[in-house]
Amino acid sequence: MRSRIGNRAVVACAIGLGAAFGACAQEAPGGDEALAKQLSNPVSSLISVPFQYNADFGFEPEDGVQHKLNIQPVVPTSINDNWNLITRVIVPVIYQDDVIGRESQFGLGDITPSFFFSPKQPTAGGWTLGIGPAFLLPSATDDLLGGEQWAAGPTMIALRQTQGGWTYGVLMNHLWSFAGNDDRDDISATFLQPFVAKQFPGARTLTVNFESSYDWEHEQWTVPLNLTYSKVIRVGQQRLSLVGGVRGYLDAPENGPDWGIRLGVTFLFPEHH
Repeated sequence: MRSRIGNRAVVACAIGLGAAFGACAQEAPGGDEALAKQLSNPVSSLISVPFQYNADFGFEPEDGVQHKLNIQPVVPTSINDNWNLITRVIVPVIYQDDVIGRESQFGLGDITPSFFFSPKQPTAGGWTLGIGPAFLLPSATDDLLGGEQWAAGPTMIALRQTQGGWTYGVLMNHLWSFAGNDDRDDISATFLQPFVAKQFPGARTLTVNFESSYDWEHEQWTVPLNLTYSKVIRVGQQRLSLVGGVRGYLDAPENGPDWGIRLGVTFLFPEHH
């Protein structure tokens, strides 16, 4: 395992992305600040369909690159007057070159569905909570794009949103494999994502998070620090959130990436309630 800090250029890129969104996006009308606030809450009662593109660079030894498009629908369902069930699914489409060997791979990765049971109202202290199961499905179309293992475990989230436009909290899960290809490594992995977001006028949000994971089987951390800027806009009658950002890896396996970028668009459907 090696420690590293991402390229300083990521900060300049983040500032440039923010300026670009501010200059070219149609101004969000009144009320979209509330949508931006809901987007900072992974278990809010808002249907959304994010398309999140990630590119990571610097895989050793050949300076490999991985491109990943995560399709991540989020669908809340009202169970009763007090509880929601939030279904979140991550479907990755991956192209990578010189990441594993000196060849390229393209295809579908392993799908990760999560289910959060969440109270409709925050606690007396203002905290929003959610807990439920998470799963890993061996859906990869190439052996090198997935683990060929079925896995499951608990997932939970705790967050607080303030009147001053701040959102902070932590999302986590742990997955253990229980079936799959006996020739592949077992899975025992913890995902830990502390996050802080600040909302600004014009339905703009600046977010910092660590999408950290620990592989217990190989005793390896992967710790990217993400800085993203997003803005809710309207295109015709459709509300969208545009996001751009950069990340540097504070820790990663020996052959892991050094830095990356994130771009995305999220389709918002607030009218369902």
